Amino acid sequence: MAPEIKTALPEGDTFSKLMAMDGEVFRDMPGRKTIKVDLAGQSYFIKQHFGVGWGEIFKNLTTFRLPIIGAGTEWQAIQTFDSIGIPTTQGVAYGERGFNPATQKSFVVTRDLGDITSLEDIGFEWKKNPPPESFKRKLILEVAKIARALHDNGMNHRDFYICHFCLDNPKLNHGEIYLYLIDLHRVGIRDTIKPKDRMKDIAALYFSAMDIGLNTRDYLRFLRAYRQKPLRDIFDDEKSFWHKVRARADKLYVKFHAKTPK
Repeated sequence: MAPEIKTALPEGDTFSKLMAMDGEVFRDMPGRKTIKVDLAGQSYFIKQHFGVGWGEIFKNLTTFRLPIIGAGTEWQAIQTFDSIGIPTTQGVAYGERGFNPATQKSFVVTRDLGDITSLEDIGFEWKKNPPPESFKRKLILEVAKIARALHDNGMNHRDFYICHFCLDNPKLNHGEIYLYLIDLHRVGIRDTIKPKDRMKDIAALYFSAMDIGLNTRDYLRFLRAYRQKPLRDIFDDEKSFWHKVRARADKLYVKFHAKTPK
């Protein structure tokens, strides 16, 4: 726990105080809540996990998914991101109590990133006001760079949508494209990513970008930067993989929009 958090809280059981703290609610789901709080004049997010229950654990296991039982996954992901250079929220505190995975309680505290805008919100504006080509190109290359670093280091995000890429506005005002990848509570971490997990991530990214006005050249630019090899080699060596990406992205689009993508 960072000293700034210890000194901002009254003496006593820090774990219980952070788990019971109230604030501006950003997400409230069964078993977990995300709130925004002010501590000693600084803004933070606290993700509180209250135990998922055996029902949720068994539901995940029967569908061959690893259940997320607490804040430990996000805390570990933040540390790993820091070590490989993927910008994300800065973790300042983590705690957990209990050995029973169904009732274990935990939290992670992160610093507020401040003035940021998600790529989903930026892309929504593109439909009305197309961006300068140079700006769009830089964003695409930065997303590809982050995706490559994530996957080449054995990780998959599992919610890899453009809404989880956030642009730092103060840095943009000084001409720098700086993206954060956030919402890491489901990140998978291993030595080598499975091809299926890579495919699912890229399909989610593609699906989430379908309606923001990207063209074929934009998609090809991403492919070349993400795979770091000529397009001819990508299509010769990875045709089956990219067909699966397209098929899954189309399926996601139909699921969420009840219509086929244009």
